Amino acid sequence: MSEHTDVLIVGAGLSGIGAACHLRAAFPGKSYLILEARDTMGGTWDLFRYPGVRSDSDMHTLCYRFRPWTKATAIADGQSILRYVRDTAVEAGVDQWIRFGHRVTHASWSSADARWTVEAVHSGGTTVITCRFLLICSGYYRYDRGYTPEFDGIEAYRGQVVHPQQWPENLDYMGKRVVVIGSGATAVTLVPALARRAEHVTMLQRSPTYVMSLPSEDFVADRLRRMFGVRCAHAVTRWKNIVVTAAIYQLSRRRPHKVRKWIRTTTARQLPAGYDVDKHFKPTYNPWDQRLCLVPDGDLFRVISDGRAGVVTDRIAAFTEHGLRLESGAELDADIVVTATGLQLLAFGGIQLSVDGRDVSVNETLAYKGMMLSGIPNFAFTIGYTNASWTLKSDLVGEFVCRVLRHMDKYGFVAAVPINNDPRLTEAPLLDFSSGYVLRSIDQFPRAGSRKPWRLGMSYFHDVMTLRYRRLEDGAMRFVRANRSISADMVG
Repeated sequence: MSEHTDVLIVGAGLSGIGAACHLRAAFPGKSYLILEARDTMGGTWDLFRYPGVRSDSDMHTLCYRFRPWTKATAIADGQSILRYVRDTAVEAGVDQWIRFGHRVTHASWSSADARWTVEAVHSGGTTVITCRFLLICSGYYRYDRGYTPEFDGIEAYRGQVVHPQQWPENLDYMGKRVVVIGSGATAVTLVPALARRAEHVTMLQRSPTYVMSLPSEDFVADRLRRMFGVRCAHAVTRWKNIVVTAAIYQLSRRRPHKVRKWIRTTTARQLPAGYDVDKHFKPTYNPWDQRLCLVPDGDLFRVISDGRAGVVTDRIAAFTEHGLRLESGAELDADIVVTATGLQLLAFGGIQLSVDGRDVSVNETLAYKGMMLSGIPNFAFTIGYTNASWTLKSDLVGEFVCRVLRHMDKYGFVAAVPINNDPRLTEAPLLDFSSGYVLRSIDQFPRAGSRKPWRLGMSYFHDVMTLRYRRLEDGAMRFVRANRSISADMVG
């Protein structure tokens, strides 16, 4: 036995809840369900519970376009974001359509039936649901475990080793010596948070990352709310922050030496005189080759300046009984070692796709507009921007899916499928990003193309025009009528 729904959303995190809200507003009469593998909604913001967990983007762009962020804090803590997501779901009434504890394992498309058959593991059994359109909002990393390298001698270490993705609920670090391995967003968040109670915290990094201080409150947003009200202030502040972020990104790509100098200068001003800025905070790569790390009100620099935390730039030779031995010969004593060493990527939650009986290798497909796959009908996914807030893209994906469904209803189509028939197209990795967590797994993801609409853009301005306003039948997107298979000659 199976049940049927018009749209099936996989994932009840920031993206999935947003997509459901878009669908409910656009199509009050359509049915939809959300399948969530875990037992609660919130995705990333419920999963990560390490001290200090917070947004790495401003909340005026990380919030939904349709629901303003009204708190004073522009860089919000994880619990505030989680409440925002859950409150949005309750207010829109989409929370009642979530099926928790359903981990989707397989989805097969039938052209004859013009529908997906989706299998999910639930309570030890298999649940089957059919749908007209399948929207994957499960993010791009594994929820069950993060990435930890193999460390020599770790079995000899007598302290506690913790990964932020599996943070113990009652971990006692009061008065302890803590070493945080890593230099990304998680590490720069953890260090100042742990430093409030620990004896001392050391951030151990192989190489530096760009770290920028940002005010924790957006004073422009606060003033605009008082003058013009929440809705108007939200729109203006959102676009103000989009423009500023885009300007910094474009300047970083075109004049990287200027941005490098600017970041170094502002960093040096926040650290003690004589601090070795070039060793610990001057990366070898250009800004935005990897994501910039934001620290609200310079909290990381403050705990370094007052001696509660420090940065060591070196490589680990091995764990010892009481800590870590470094390649330089130095040793770090540690009661607790936190391995903030990154994520493990996982395409579409590991779901196996098939079309008309043929299994699909997703790494052999092309990503259409960064949100659909070549040769895969009635299927979309959400991957946010690497140079801006995730929700900016997820909102656009939700809107675009609604446009596609409206077009299909209007003209009697049963399927929408992107097809690549461009012989001049060359392939490239989906994400042009040099972060280790991306490089380790990018070959398991769909490919990008050298030409539009197969080239994954990172420009919100371009995507607004493309996804909201440009014609749907663009030569690559094919709309299919009943009983027509997605044949090899269509795929090209």
